[in-house]
Amino acid sequence: MSTLTWVLVGVAIYWAALLSFRNRGLLPSYVGTQGPIITLHTKRGRILLDRLSQPKRFWRAFSNVGVGLALVVMVLSFVFVLFAAISALYTPEQTAVTEPRNVVVIPGVNDFLPLSVAPEIVFGLLVALVVHEGAHGLLCRVEDIDIESMGVAMLAIIPIGAFVEPEYESQEKADRGGKTRMFAAGVTANFLVTIIAFALLFGPVAGAITVAPGAAVGGAFPDSPAEEAGITEGDRIVAVDGEAITDEAELNDVLSGADGGVALTIEDGDGEEREVAVDREVSVAEAVEDGPSGLEAGDSIVSVDGGAVTTESEFREAVAEESVTTVETADAEEHTFAAGALSTVTDGPGSEAGMPEGEQVVITAVDGERVVDSEELTAILQGTEPGQTVEIEAAVDGEVESYTVELGEHPEGYGMIGINNIQPGVTGLVFDDLGIQSYPASTFLGLLGGDGDGGASTFVGAIGFALMLPIISIVDPTVPFNFAGFTGFVTNFYVVEGALAPLSGGVFLLANLLFWTGWINLNLGFFNCIPAFPLDGGHILRSSTEAIVSRLPIEGSYELTKTVTISVGLAMLMGLLVMIFGQGLLV
Repeated sequence: MSTLTWVLVGVAIYWAALLSFRNRGLLPSYVGTQGPIITLHTKRGRILLDRLSQPKRFWRAFSNVGVGLALVVMVLSFVFVLFAAISALYTPEQTAVTEPRNVVVIPGVNDFLPLSVAPEIVFGLLVALVVHEGAHGLLCRVEDIDIESMGVAMLAIIPIGAFVEPEYESQEKADRGGKTRMFAAGVTANFLVTIIAFALLFGPVAGAITVAPGAAVGGAFPDSPAEEAGITEGDRIVAVDGEAITDEAELNDVLSGADGGVALTIEDGDGEEREVAVDREVSVAEAVEDGPSGLEAGDSIVSVDGGAVTTESEFREAVAEESVTTVETADAEEHTFAAGALSTVTDGPGSEAGMPEGEQVVITAVDGERVVDSEELTAILQGTEPGQTVEIEAAVDGEVESYTVELGEHPEGYGMIGINNIQPGVTGLVFDDLGIQSYPASTFLGLLGGDGDGGASTFVGAIGFALMLPIISIVDPTVPFNFAGFTGFVTNFYVVEGALAPLSGGVFLLANLLFWTGWINLNLGFFNCIPAFPLDGGHILRSSTEAIVSRLPIEGSYELTKTVTISVGLAMLMGLLVMIFGQGLLV
């Protein structure tokens, strides 16, 4: 059975036991039940909230900022949900992000929330819920709204919610501004925790982590030379034929100059080194679907135009000789295709010169200079000028044609042909002669503010990148892994240095806690800003609508307010349902 099925069975058993305890009167008075969910109620903490609420002018100013922020996020969430729903209707292909199981925040069930970081996720969720509801309670006391009780909602041992129960009559007596500030306080607190958590993560914590020397291995392709040599996820390649390497770029440079088999020095997660012999072969690591080459991921190339090849560099040298090449696979199948940069012609200089607009072409040469892959095409075009006339050699449906093109202007200032959807590699094929799937350790560390590749130039941009990391392989298909934290085999790719070095693995734990606390608080804040009941955004929408409608010279202000809030709420509900289930229904 799947993990989700086991979870549902467990919930059913838990629910049955809960009902039995409740019917026998065995549950304490402070424990309530709503289906399989238990709520723990307490009146403790109200004195603390009274003390904390004393600087009322400060808290009101703080919450007024939160109201403005919540209104902005509400508008953005409304637009996002509607556009996402419309996009789901026009793109019926189901994606991992929109699968129903990936909506629930349960590690192991949600594909993007692995069990390996379940404690950190639960910690972040608990912090988010307590802070959110604590802020509501604090503003209740600031606005002189009495509190019946406070508590946490649990599904078994998993916190799924927290609550503050304001006294109804006291809440109704509060003015509209006070109630609005109270409802906005929760999301404001979540956003504040997000800023604090990510500031600590991007600053001293990520700054103490560096990428370990060597090429990080995220996995080995099936039946590849690496798999046959026993190279697995979590290994680091630290030397080739005795020559030390520091990263993937150096690995590729050394391999490009080596012929045939090589001896690799591997360091595993336990710090043990071993040497393995690898007999390389040219394999297709990635292939564009239904590409003109006819090759698929996993195919092994043994010869090009009758000449044997065993390395990627030998393959490139062989296909560079002729525009159209014939390759033979290990299965004795032959494929003839034009080797170059695969792209699609758009409305522009190329189509004006006769290149078929809207069709795929393989550009094989520019002004007589051979183009083997998309990187070479980009490099050649960056050396041209807008208005320059060039001779483009391109294959259309396997037939090589020549086109005289007057280049347009690329946004970066160099010459432009008028093409898009440029596929990576040779004719949409990415080759590998080792068979390892590299883990982007340096990229992930850079996105978290550490000393790595990439990263944002602003704090807000860095938070945006961090928000995408758990689903980054969906956002950017060129990244083969999602980032769940410094856990499991991933810790072998990093070392802790500097003042925090004595903490060793504790730094990784702290980084995980900060990452997931910030990530969950940000998402919870966004979710509660959705303008629909019973979320905070729904309450803020109603009070804001009341404030506007009350100033209009019309009758029936209550009915108009009700109509606006219900209409927006239903639009949000339908939008969310279409986002989650619409693609599955249309497939």
